[in-house]
Amino acid sequence: VQLVESGGGLVQPGGSLRLSCAASGSTRNIVEVAWYRQAPGKERERVAATDRDGSTNYVDSVKGRFTASRDNAKKMVYLQMNNLKPEDTAVYRCSVAGITVLGNWFSEWGQGTQVTVSS
Repeated sequence: VQLVESGGGLVQPGGSLRLSCAASGSTRNIVEVAWYRQAPGKERERVAATDRDGSTNYVDSVKGRFTASRDNAKKMVYLQMNNLKPEDTAVYRCSVAGITVLGNWFSEWGQGTQVTVSS
């Protein structure tokens, strides 16, 4: 299974971006999803995580602004980011775990996408 991320870019403070993570065709079911970010000089931070029950937890700094979602039919996961702040600037990566068409468990990372919030 491979994951391909897209949707990053440069946005002004207060703006929005939607990150996407596409899982390859060998994916049968997406079970767990997490989004991480890492800013220069800082440790990697988990921004959002959706467990197998569908419950999503967010780091306090993004609550009310970010929304994680998934579409199993399209084999896609998303991170909608609203009211972006300069401190949201980082490389964002998706992490997806699930089941392949052969019935095997997989856990993979996207390649990462840069999000820059600046005026």
